[in-house]
Amino acid sequence: MFGTFRGAAVQLSELLALPVCDAAGRQVGTVVDVRLVIDGDLDDRPDEPTLFGLIISPHTQSSYLGYERSDARRPALLAALLRWRHRGTFLTLWHDIARVSTDSVVLRQGFERYSPVLRDDDNRSPGEHRNPS
Repeated sequence: MFGTFRGAAVQLSELLALPVCDAAGRQVGTVVDVRLVIDGDLDDRPDEPTLFGLIISPHTQSSYLGYERSDARRPALLAALLRWRHRGTFLTLWHDIARVSTDSVVLRQGFERYSPVLRDDDNRSPGEHRNPS
């Protein structure tokens, strides 16, 4: 078990591959990954990871295989193929989730879409790592 959603236990593996709908019931994609955040002192006793958001793809159910990192470019053919397969993929924050059930995720009215790209920002202080997008 990983966390809770409004009192119900949520296991991350249960979220992957779930269809995602907007508040009007239109399918916007599939959960292909999750984003976690770890607060606290990252070198000494970090806090438990918490769910930051979901990565939703309108075109595929496969993961990025690590190619969501902004500097992942080789092998070039594979990187290009995965970028094409994941076109339109977005990150939505956990607070934009209205409902999670065993067969779907429903986003709240007015949910926000963020870039799913992870950047290599090693110069940031630990407090600045809160938003992984």
